[in-house]
Amino acid sequence: MYAVIKTGGKQYRVEVGNKLKVETLPAEVGSDIQLDQILMVADGEAVSAGAPLLDQARVSATVISHGRHDKIRIFKMRRRKHYRKQQGHRQNYTEIQITGISA
Repeated sequence: MYAVIKTGGKQYRVEVGNKLKVETLPAEVGSDIQLDQILMVADGEAVSAGAPLLDQARVSATVISHGRHDKIRIFKMRRRKHYRKQQGHRQNYTEIQITGISA
């Protein structure tokens, strides 16, 4: 059984036991959360898709940790124009583990 969820503007295909790094969620480490934006649930041959969301479906997860991704370096340059610009970015994330899917 798997589900397709939407969180942080992105879509993820999840199964029970998966660990994901998603955009920061306002939850404490160790707490249980309910993800309610479910786009699709598949259980063997039975597939139910929402238009756009499923109303009764829920995915439960446990917050494992909060952290920051590796640094991304942004470098812009225009040749022969004396223009160089460097910038860095580290995105925050919340690591969750999927504990249950209910359709």
